[in-house]
Parts: sequence; structure tokens; C-alpha cells
Amino acid sequence: MVGKVVTVNRKARHDYHILETYEAGIALTGTEVKSLRAGRANLQDSFARIENAELFLYNMHISPYDQGNRFNHEPKRTRKLLMHKREIMRLLGKSREKGLALIPLKVYFNDRGKAKVELALARGKKVYDKREDMAARDAKREMERALRGKM
Repeated sequence: MVGKVVTVNRKARHDYHILETYEAGIALTGTEVKSLRAGRANLQDSFARIENAELFLYNMHISPYDQGNRFNHEPKRTRKLLMHKREIMRLLGKSREKGLALIPLKVYFNDRGKAKVELALARGKKVYDKREDMAARDAKREMERALRGKM
């Protein structure tokens, strides 16, 4: 169940073929949670990696909290993602395939108020794949425009 969405990685669906999605908790400090609740996060160029049977999120930017004083956090620190060990091991096996990456799609608070990250197992798109997607989107838009004009 998705509650309040904090940020969405819109470029991920443009740059990658999404194969599977997973939900993971995220270990945060107090000022990071307050900053997330204010909607001050960015997933651009972020990725996840498995190291020593643990899952970590890199390059996610959470702006420092305004009233955080000396207890504020480092904006681009590495954050631990929380998943069951067997899920991490399954992801490790799948992500070792050639060309697969773990990309965060969105950060949100669930119904219980916990911060969650939607991770995707993804394969990078080639330039011609991106062109095909844009052409299909334009054709769909033209069809809708033509249908709207007939009514």
C-alpha cells in the first residue's frame, strides 16, 4: 500500500526496461525523516548495490533539515535498505546477470508511516529502444487527438 509519495525517479522508466519491482525499508536518521516528510529528496542517478549480503542505496540526495543544527545528516550518504535475507540473496542472483541493475523508482511513506523505497530490477535501454518508445508515445497521442476531434 502506497501512502504519501515523496519522490519519483521519472528518468528510470525512460532509461531502463523494468523487469521486476520490490519494496524495501530504508534506515534513516531523525533529520532525514523530517526532510523526507517535507518532500526534499532526489533519486536522480541513484542506484542500489548488494555488499556482504546487505543492500545499500547510493547517491540518493536528501536535503539537510532546516532546523537540524549540528545533528543534521550528510545529504548523499550511503543508506542501508531493509529486506529479508532470502529476498536479498534472490536479488543478488538475478542482478549478477549481464546488464541488470537495481534502480530505485520511488520513495514513499506507507500507511503505517514507514519510509519505503520501490526498487526495480532493470536492464538498460539502448538508444533505438528509447526512440521506439518515444515514437509509440507520439503515435498514441496523435490517435487520442484524432479520436477526440471526431466526437
